[in-house]
Amino acid sequence: MDVPLRHPADWPGFAAQLPELLAGASAGWTHDVGAQAALFGEDAVLPPGRAPWHPPEGWDALGRLVAMHADDDRYARLLAFARRLQQQPGLWDDRLDADRRHLQSLARQVSREIHKTHAFVRFREVADDSAPGGCRHVAWFEPAHHVLRAAAPFFVKRFAQHAWAILTPRGCLHWDGQRLSGAGPARREEAPPADAGEALWLTYYRSIFNPARLKLSMMKKEMPVRYWAHMPETQLISELVRDAPRREGRMRGV
Repeated sequence: MDVPLRHPADWPGFAAQLPELLAGASAGWTHDVGAQAALFGEDAVLPPGRAPWHPPEGWDALGRLVAMHADDDRYARLLAFARRLQQQPGLWDDRLDADRRHLQSLARQVSREIHKTHAFVRFREVADDSAPGGCRHVAWFEPAHHVLRAAAPFFVKRFAQHAWAILTPRGCLHWDGQRLSGAGPARREEAPPADAGEALWLTYYRSIFNPARLKLSMMKKEMPVRYWAHMPETQLISELVRDAPRREGRMRGV
């Protein structure tokens, strides 16, 4: 069996091959998704008399999220747990099972990353005669997991009338106002520099910053530091935090 996955988060491709893998086929495509080949080897094949594969309700939703994780072992873990479920269908209801808990942890991390992608992608305007209105909005982002395809519908809906592109080291997305297309990984230097609109946004952000409500630990929890490089407003954080006591005192008339 040597059918490659189309991309690192190709859950449909993996799910389609899973019955054959559970029946004992080897996975020739494992080199495409990480160092997992040993976990798909012949020593892991179930003996004769194995039960048929009937995925439980919720398996597809879990697997779809886990497949987006950056963990090289994600597909091997899914296969190993599927083998256990094949022999013990009731295992799916054991919420304390270590394998299931680990997969659910990976899924939660991916869900959070999709949410953070929606929240922290920042576009910059670039002149482009081929785009509607003569400009394209381009963003650089560095997601921790393979979430770009899952995050795309949010941007298509929100910026449907604009041409835009999201560039990442894991792959790129381009929207021309009608059609969404993908491309390979990009380098940071391919992203556009700051524009005039960004300067206006920084001025606005500075004006709405409320030093009396500053909670730095909470801010870092909701907006982890690893995202700061993608967001123009974070250029001001050190200055605003340093100046917060003085500004708060002035607000209180101290």
